[in-house]
Order: sequence, then structure tokens, then C-alpha cells
Amino acid sequence: MSTNGKGRGRLVADKRYTKPAAAKKAPPKKAAPARRRRRPAPRKRSGGILGLFAALFRWVFGLIWKIAWRSTVVVAMIVGLAVFYFYSTLPPASSLLDARVRGSVTLLDRDGKVFAWRGDQYGGTVSADSVSKYLKNAVIATEDRRFYKHFGVSPRGIASAIRINLREGRGPLSGNGGSTITQQVAKLLCIGVEYDPKKWKNEAAYEADCRESSLWRKMKEAVYALAMEAKYSKDEILTIYLNRAYLGAGSRGFEAASERYFGKPASQVNPAEAAMLAGLLTAPSRFAPTNNLQRSQNRAKVIVGLMEEQGYLTKAEADEARAHPAELSPAAEARAGGYFADWVMDTAPSFLTRDTTEDVELYTTFDPRIQQAAEEALTWVFDNKVKKGSEAQAAIVVMSADGAVRAMVGGRKLKGVAGQFNRAIQAKRQTGSSFKPFVYAAALDQGYSPNDIVVDEPLTIDIKGSGPWSPQNYCHCFKGPMTLTEALMHSENIPAIKIAREVGLENVRKIASDFGIQSDLASGPALALGVSESTLIEMTGAYAGILNGGSSVKPFGLIELKIKGDDVALMGQEGGLGERVITEKAAQQLIYMMNQVIEHGTGRRAKLDDRQAAGKTGTTQAARDAWFMGFTADYVAGVWMGYDDNRPLTGVTGSGLPAEIWRETMTRVHEGLPARPLPMLVPSPADAPRETPDDQIAPPPVDDEADRILLDVIGNIVNGN
Repeated sequence: MSTNGKGRGRLVADKRYTKPAAAKKAPPKKAAPARRRRRPAPRKRSGGILGLFAALFRWVFGLIWKIAWRSTVVVAMIVGLAVFYFYSTLPPASSLLDARVRGSVTLLDRDGKVFAWRGDQYGGTVSADSVSKYLKNAVIATEDRRFYKHFGVSPRGIASAIRINLREGRGPLSGNGGSTITQQVAKLLCIGVEYDPKKWKNEAAYEADCRESSLWRKMKEAVYALAMEAKYSKDEILTIYLNRAYLGAGSRGFEAASERYFGKPASQVNPAEAAMLAGLLTAPSRFAPTNNLQRSQNRAKVIVGLMEEQGYLTKAEADEARAHPAELSPAAEARAGGYFADWVMDTAPSFLTRDTTEDVELYTTFDPRIQQAAEEALTWVFDNKVKKGSEAQAAIVVMSADGAVRAMVGGRKLKGVAGQFNRAIQAKRQTGSSFKPFVYAAALDQGYSPNDIVVDEPLTIDIKGSGPWSPQNYCHCFKGPMTLTEALMHSENIPAIKIAREVGLENVRKIASDFGIQSDLASGPALALGVSESTLIEMTGAYAGILNGGSSVKPFGLIELKIKGDDVALMGQEGGLGERVITEKAAQQLIYMMNQVIEHGTGRRAKLDDRQAAGKTGTTQAARDAWFMGFTADYVAGVWMGYDDNRPLTGVTGSGLPAEIWRETMTRVHEGLPARPLPMLVPSPADAPRETPDDQIAPPPVDDEADRILLDVIGNIVNGN
């Protein structure tokens, strides 16, 4: 700015835009060198063979890993598809409870109580909630303690089972299976394969196939188990198991087994009974209490220990169960009537018994008290009167006068006899002198009297085709004139032959046949000596016809057959009283004569202490068969004794051991019953009969030469010569 003279400076405008002073130039920066990519430092390679193996191992491991996870995915998909397939085929759980192809038969005695079973028993549906808590816990403790925790398959259990099997020297899949309850149900369901009679020979073959234990089968069971776990609840799976498991003695399911062994439903079993039932799952036949109660009780103690260990029982409850093991019900313990049950099953149509598809009930004439009496009598005589180790057999039938069979013993084996050879109905043997009452029945029916005389003397008969035959008495002696009563009382042969010829052999044959002896009867005079064959039940039924006044009877055991739960019977009694064979008077006279056999004759060893009885001894040639047949006013009983191979008995006749078995049986049968007189007609006047000497009641074996001659002649007669 400028100033004037007055001291002010001259105004000069500011230069608004000036050129800035030149700044010092910074020295140019050096260009950064371009960054070079760093290469990884080369790995140190192991040298030599070790490096080669390390590289190979890494490659193999990588390959395995790739294959493994890919395979796992594929297997998982396959298993998933398989599970889905089985899942889609599974029906409602309620339709899988009854595993049987065929039905069952329950046999009830004369009082309506169960005494025997046949076929697979199914007691009805139970559930995991309805059975006793002790039973449910016993099954879980025994078979699958982690049942409510796993998904159907237990890898831990399988590994443990394989380890145990290998340690014990078995194959990995043999013995312990490590199966869960779900897997066991899969096996019981046969992995959904139903029984087809066209594919399998029988049910046994089907079940054997279902129990196959191959690796492939185990894998299928595991997949099926997974499907069930997806489809059903745990309790539904357990319910199927409780209803389908086989528990011995024909019992399917725990309800049937509980009724079978203890006579009570599965909802009422106590800890000891629950443990015994659960113990059957391992080996039903071996541990069945009806086979070996002690073994079953020992097994149950192991189960009680498991239940205590897993907290299902307190120490006090476990100690109580061990101190008081389960016992069989009276019916199960008796296991009575095996021979009788088989016989009754055979008398009804097979489609209603052995091949039934329904549950059937048979109401029968069986009397357990009388059965026990017969069994005890047989056992007592063989224990006390027969040489130890004897292979001789015996059979007993007891029936009422109308033919209702009350007891049957088909052999010395008394327990577990289902399906055994039944000598009471299957063994056809010569009857010996036990046939003679039918000879005298024919005579009495034609008007003969018990006091009529017949002469016991040498007799020779010319038999066509065989020549002369001279029969002998058992004593090889002749006693001269005697009454018919004495002839029967002493069981003389020649008087019986004479009477048979006088009244007509055809008449004797007809009366015996009408009384129920269905076997072919000899046509010659030896008919009177009992050379024809018959069964014990036929002979007992024929004697029942004598007791009831001369009417035939057809022995029967079945009263009524019903489908279980139905009120209407499908069939009723087939048997009982039939047509009259001889007059009532003749029958009553014959009863008197047979009473004298026991009072004074060859049957004195059968005499009862407190009541009248009538009967007849019988011994066949060479003592191959020994019989005693007889009755009181209440019951008829027949006893046979012999060898199955038909060899001779040693020192045994009908008047000996069979008479004693009969006496022991009838003494027990009539215990507590009031004595009733026989319906006999005593002839008047009645001369006192001569008593048979003691040495003729059970004489030594007959002379072998005489036996040989008589057998040859009898053989010709039987053959029609």
C-alpha cells in the first residue's frame, strides 16, 4: 500500500495470487523391487525303502478311508431300505400274539377238572401291563436287561456273546447269541415268513428253519428287529414275546405255562413262580418242571439272583423266593392219565383232536383218584414182589359196569407217557383161562345150573387135519365128577372143553363176541382154553357186561367234545350199554360162580377184606401171559402181565402177581366207599364147593414137553386145521 505526503502511505492492492515459492524437491524414491512368489521349501524325503513303505501306507490308508465311508453310506442306505420294507409288511401287533398253526386239546376228568393237555396250549392274550410285575421283571432281567434302552440290536451284547462262545471253544454264533428280546421276537415271527405246508414237511421243519443261526440269518433278524422297533412300542414288542414264547409241556405263551404248571393266571404268579417261568426261556424242555422239578427250581434261583442284582427284588423278597421255591399244581404234579388221554384222543375224529385248528375241550370219564390207586398198586407190587431189574410189564384198566373207563395204566412207566406203547389197548395177547366165564355164560344162558355135574376125566378129540388131541388139566390130573361152579373155581380145562362142545362152540364164540371181544376167535375146541387173542380193555369191557346183568358194553372215555368257549357240544358219548347178551338170571348165576373163584378157588389172593368180589385167573401156555379179571358191585378191573417180546414169565400165573396187583388196586379204589353186595344169584341147594389146594393157586411152570405138544395142537386149531 502507498502513502501521501502527509505521512500516509500509498494504497497498494494486495496481490491475491502469487506464485508460491518453489519448494525443495524431494529426492525421487527408488522403485520397490517386484515381489517374487516364494516357493515352498522342498520336503525332506525319507530316503530309501522306508520312504517307499511310508508313501505306500499313506496311499492305502487313504484308499481304505475313501472306500469305507462310501461303503458305509451305501450299507446305511441298503439297511434303511430293508428296514423300510420290513416296516411296511409288519401287521398290527395284536395280530401276532398266537403263534400256533394248530389248536390245542384240554382234557377234563369226570368232575370237570383239567388233568391232561395235548397240542400247543395257548392260555389267552396277556400284555406287558397285565402280567405280574414279577414276571415282567424276571423276563427282562433274564433275557435283556437293557431292553428299554437299546434300539433293537445290542452291539455290546453281540460282542460279549461272541467272546464267550470263542472262549468256550464254540463257533462265534454257536451258544450265546447276544440277541435282544426284539431279535428273539424276530426269530419267533420267523422274520415274517408264515408256515406253508407245501414248502415245509411239517411244523417241526418250519420251526427248525426259523431257528437257523447262520450269519445271514442273524443279519436279517437284526434288520427285522430294527423295523419292529420303528413300528411298535417297547411294550408291544414285549407283549408279542410274552404270548409267543414256547415254555415246555406244550405251552405257548406265559399265560398257558402259568396255568399248566401252577394252575393260576400269569397275573398272579409270585417272584418264585415268575423266576421259574422266565428260566424256561433258555431251554424249555430241559427246565420244564414237569420233567425235573429240582432242576427247574435250581434254574429259578439263578433268575432270582439276577432280579435281586438288578434291583427288581429286595433282599427280603429274594430270600423268600429262594427259601420257598415254586411248586407244581396238583394236576401238573400228578401228570396223570397219559395212557388214558392218548386212548381218548384216538376215539374222537382226528380233525377235532390231533389235527384240530381250534382249541378243543374233552370232557371224559377219567377219575384221578382211581388212576392214582392203580399206579400206586402197580408200583407197590413191583417194588415188593418182583425181582429187581425185571423187564416184565403190566397193564391195568378200571371201569364202571356201564363201560365208563375210570383209569388206565398201559405199562410200568407212569410219567411222561404221551405217545408211548399202551399195553392196555394195543397189546393183543392170548387170554388163557380168563376166557372160560364166556363158556359157562353160554351154558347158563341155555338153562344149565351152577350145580350141574360135569366129569373131569381123560378126553381125546379127533381134530380134522391134526389127528387125536388129548387135552390136559393144569395139574396133570383128573378129579372126576364136579359141579360147573367147581370146574370154573378150579379152572379145570377138560370140563370147560366138554361144556363148550355141549352148548356149541359157535354159541360160545357169539357170546364172547357180543360181550365185546372183537378179535378173531378160534373155531376149534381149544377156544374154551383161551387160545384166542384179545386186548385188556376188550376183556375188561366184557366182564363189565357180566356185572351189569348180561348186557354188552362198549368201553368209552369221552363224554362230550366242545370248542373252547362254546356251549354246544360237537359230539357226545360214544359207548356204554348195548344189547343184552345173556339173561339177567344167567349173569347173576355166573357172578356167583366167579365169586367162588375168589372165595375158594384159584383167585384167593385177590380176595378183598371188606367186600364181595368175583373174578377169574388166566395163564397162557408157558406162562407167556398172566391175567386176573374181576369186579365188585362198584367197579370192574382187569390186570395183564407179561413180556413185550412174548417170552415166558418165570413162576408167574394169573393167580399170583396179577391177582395181587388186582387186590392192591381194588383195595385202594374202594377206600372210603361203603361195601355193597354183588348182584349174584346163589343156587339152591348149593353144595359146599371143594377148595383149591394152596399148591395149585400158583403152581410151578407146566412140563415143557406137554407145553410143546399142546401148543402144536392149538396152533393147528387156531389156523382152522
